[in-house]
Amino acid sequence: MSVFWLALAAFAIGTEAFVIAGLLPIMAADLNVTLAATGQLVTVYAITYAIGSPILAVLFSNFDRRAVVSLALVCFIVGNLLAAVATTFGTLLLSRMLMAVGAGLCMPTAMAVAIAIAAPERRGRAASLVISGLTVATVLGVPLGTWVGSHFGWRSTFVMVAALGAVALAGLLLGLPRGLPRTAATLGQRLAVARHPEVLKTLAVTCMWGLGGFTSFTYLAVPLHRLGFDANGISLALLVFGVAAAIGNTLGGTMSDRIGPLRTSTLGLIGMMLSLTLQSVALTFAPPATAGVLFLVFIFTQGIAGWMFYPGQVAHLVRVTPEASVIALSLNASAMYIGFAAGSALGGVVLSTLSSSHLGWIGGCAEAAALALVLAGHLLKRPKPAQIAG
Repeated sequence: MSVFWLALAAFAIGTEAFVIAGLLPIMAADLNVTLAATGQLVTVYAITYAIGSPILAVLFSNFDRRAVVSLALVCFIVGNLLAAVATTFGTLLLSRMLMAVGAGLCMPTAMAVAIAIAAPERRGRAASLVISGLTVATVLGVPLGTWVGSHFGWRSTFVMVAALGAVALAGLLLGLPRGLPRTAATLGQRLAVARHPEVLKTLAVTCMWGLGGFTSFTYLAVPLHRLGFDANGISLALLVFGVAAAIGNTLGGTMSDRIGPLRTSTLGLIGMMLSLTLQSVALTFAPPATAGVLFLVFIFTQGIAGWMFYPGQVAHLVRVTPEASVIALSLNASAMYIGFAAGSALGGVVLSTLSSSHLGWIGGCAEAAALALVLAGHLLKRPKPAQIAG
């Protein structure tokens, strides 16, 4: 039952992380700031998560994990409540940083706790259940949060997420045992893994993938508004993306086992590049009535391709770092969030200087750059495992 509460915490974190995309125009209008500036709420969150998560993991490695995951959730809940009462954009930025600190400490700890409390034959399923909290958030949490924010005010979405986090916290305080194992990699060990050439290349690919996707996804509501989508329509579009992401995640895992991780991630990058580019094609050249339908189709294909890429990338990292896969995967999560931060910042620049029609072109170019890195690294050749010094 404790794993369920960990999954609920992941659901709350995933909902909050991605729901901004649906609320951006409403928040910008209410706070009287530009869309590009509001998009930096994503940038600040992602940068804080990317930098803070590995550092916090080391700092809190000798603390009881039950206490750490509880502290992390408290931080996350307080951040959401601060956002709900924020009256200035600066306060909202601070609240997002606080949420990211909590999320960045909670997620890796939750994974470690799920594995520690599960029986040896059920550890894989326990970890999968926690991850499913993030997946379900893209399917249900983000559309629901967008709908709530659109009908009851964007602040109500943060209250909803805080309530979910509080329920998860209560369940964990009642159900988690004390004295769980306290093992974690040192900062030096993490840096040793990051210096390996194959790991560096893989992290760069993850970063470019995240950059391309979030150049467009952060500001997804902007072209949808332009196409005539109301609040319900935007929620529907996010539901379409979430369903596609869940399909892509499942498909990516299956394909990684059947055709190999690198082939799977490469196909995901090709699909992302085409989907993002075609979004701009639809916005630029298609008649308004047709453009809306096409845009939804390409959002769907983006969700499938983007989240088909990620399981392949994870499986590839595990293959090349068999002795340090946990460290490599934590670094990969940081690279992903650095990409998210850069993408949201780049998307803001595109909106300020060009228009929402250009977001797909720019995002597609980033995916093409990621694809070029993969191809340059001998795409179809199975790499030798990395020998990582402790």
